[in-house]
Amino acid sequence: MARALDVYHASLKEAQADPRVIAAQGASPFERLDWLALLAAHCLDEAKARVTIAADEQGCTALPWLEDHGQIAALAKWYSFFVRFLGNGRHLSEIVRSLPHNRALFAPLPEDDATALASAFRKAGWIALAEPCDSNHVLAVNGRSFAQYWVDRPGALRETFRRKSRKGEVTLRLATQFSQADWDAYETVYKLSWKPGEGSPDFLRAWAEMEGKAGRLRLGIAEVDGQPVAAQFWTVEGGTAFIHKLAHDERFRKQSPGTLLSAAMFEHVIDRDAVTLIDFGTGDDPYKRDWMEDVRIRWRVRAWRKNAIRHWPSLVRALAARTLRPLVSRNRHG
Repeated sequence: MARALDVYHASLKEAQADPRVIAAQGASPFERLDWLALLAAHCLDEAKARVTIAADEQGCTALPWLEDHGQIAALAKWYSFFVRFLGNGRHLSEIVRSLPHNRALFAPLPEDDATALASAFRKAGWIALAEPCDSNHVLAVNGRSFAQYWVDRPGALRETFRRKSRKGEVTLRLATQFSQADWDAYETVYKLSWKPGEGSPDFLRAWAEMEGKAGRLRLGIAEVDGQPVAAQFWTVEGGTAFIHKLAHDERFRKQSPGTLLSAAMFEHVIDRDAVTLIDFGTGDDPYKRDWMEDVRIRWRVRAWRKNAIRHWPSLVRALAARTLRPLVSRNRHG
């Protein structure tokens, strides 16, 4: 006899104790419950973070979400490269049907996840829109060595690397375990860089420490005369290298420490970690094009219950904006 479908809302702590949800986790920080719990504790309202779970004998689907001013929102912050449901997705419609509010917004989503989530909302009786919202630069290694990859970089980038590395002014090191000294160097550089103030330095440090214990941390530091002048925070997981944070001290721009450090980081993850993909996160910053080769579109899903009359004005505005917005060319999708 088939077991009945089990659908329920859980806190992140409860979800972490459910072996079905643990088995449904993916191979990135953004698909792990420990990372989501850390994010909620430091950057969100932990008491409003939830995971809705639907499980039967054929598997489990779980949707992390946040109660945000009377609507359902993605359990995400600017640190999130993407959000997605966990598991096989078989029971997404049952999950969204059970959600407690009348409006929802999930972003940024990979295209396939956005399509599946929007379809689940519609199947459950909601009105749902899926639309492009951001860009994601990536590099598919395709079995190349770093030397083979480097030959295809822009000539100006390779020449900068050749000239600056020949001078020998910049010393590089890459740590795979967390140390307070290395993290202090990272924070020193970040504070001196062009970057805005870090949203949650405590979260970032706790995350780096967690990844270091698991062997996933790749923290690069560049120094000039013993002084940290550039720093990069990467992680490696599931065959992908994720580039989370870059910073350099503008006073040492002539030495190009950021370029030299990036080359060393790419070489390490390609030749030593043997990753198949390098992910530069969201944002269409021009400098990413020198290092990456493909661009994927990230998507936003917005949904409204049909009987939620008080939310109809926001639905009408969204439909009007969708009509006026230029379409994103599908040939940019990865």
